[in-house]
Amino acid sequence: MTDLGEGPDIDVAVIGGGPSGLAAATELKRRGIARVVVLEREPVAGGIPRHCGHPPFGWREFRRILTGPQYARKLVSAALKAGVEIRTDTSVAGIKPGPCLTLATPEGVRDITASRVIYATGVRETPRAARLVSGVRARGILNTGALQSLVYLEGRRPFLRPLIVGTELVSFSAIQTCRHAGIRPVAMIGEGATTVARWPAGLFPKLTGIPLHLQTRLVRINGGETVTSATVEGPDGQRDIPCDGVLLTGAFTPESGLGRSGHLQMDRGTGGPVVDQFGRCSDPRYYAAGNLLRPVETAGWSWQEGRETGLRVARDLVGTQPPAQRQIHVVTQEPLIRLVMPQRISLPLSPRGMEALQVRFTAPARGFIEVYADGALAWSKPVDVRPERRFLIPLAGLTESHTNVLELRFTK
Repeated sequence: MTDLGEGPDIDVAVIGGGPSGLAAATELKRRGIARVVVLEREPVAGGIPRHCGHPPFGWREFRRILTGPQYARKLVSAALKAGVEIRTDTSVAGIKPGPCLTLATPEGVRDITASRVIYATGVRETPRAARLVSGVRARGILNTGALQSLVYLEGRRPFLRPLIVGTELVSFSAIQTCRHAGIRPVAMIGEGATTVARWPAGLFPKLTGIPLHLQTRLVRINGGETVTSATVEGPDGQRDIPCDGVLLTGAFTPESGLGRSGHLQMDRGTGGPVVDQFGRCSDPRYYAAGNLLRPVETAGWSWQEGRETGLRVARDLVGTQPPAQRQIHVVTQEPLIRLVMPQRISLPLSPRGMEALQVRFTAPARGFIEVYADGALAWSKPVDVRPERRFLIPLAGLTESHTNVLELRFTK
């Protein structure tokens, strides 16, 4: 691999070597962009799928059902074949206007510049400290990513009878990881009245002999050096569930520390950068893609989003991406709406950008989603919403040349 260059030697730097970053980089090379460099902090590129030793991955991308590691290897192989440079063991320590990136590598710290940057660092599960769970600091308290690394990369079993906390799609992935390692979870708990993951995911625990307790939250972890039980609270009050570990799943948050410590405008709802429908950040030489934009979507969705972002950046570099003459702000004061993305709509509107607003909710509800353009009702639809599930509002017809603000509301 050649050394990282300065200035015009790098056309696009991609921060993050997961599905969205690799897809963006591969598309850029296919569009004729000369030098595209992926900066990946891990020793191996591929992102979270590297740790998921089970299917299904890859149908959208390769028309094949693959395990996570197989899928990650194919993404890396496709990028390398296209001419992408992948620089592993390389952490981006800072971002500045320019664009200018500060890199920490085994050779030391240095600054590089590029014509454009794609910010694609993905998400992470919320750790125990941020969940405010009391009790012991014992061995055997993990999130899904740590479990998958131990099982699939190191061949270890950190526990035999854990309690699974969470009912998101990744929670059911955790069951598959446990089954692969001969681990038998004692139960799965979730705070909602239904599982967060769509039906029929809720049938999986029953089919595998794992009790599912809904409307139940984790109160305390008990034990000494190792976990002995977990105190949970449900409809019938508190009780202890004997277990030798606790697996904390889901509750994803974007890996957005770079943006928060840098000059990019960040969104409180998504936790990621503010973007327009092209993925452009507040500094238009920076773009963002993948789960950094909103936690959390599947690897296939992130791959597609990265691919589209790569195409938009390629157009930008050759001057065919429309510049923003002005922007419409997308806002909401509705507590039920957890996030909306993109948060800005650049005019003139172009069919080359995202076609819809992506919305997530905090609780189940039935009613109407309404969009107001400068205070006037522009769009309405009856909905039956669930937490963490994607809802799309088409942009076509919502914006006019005089529009300044789009506001999302929910009414019953």
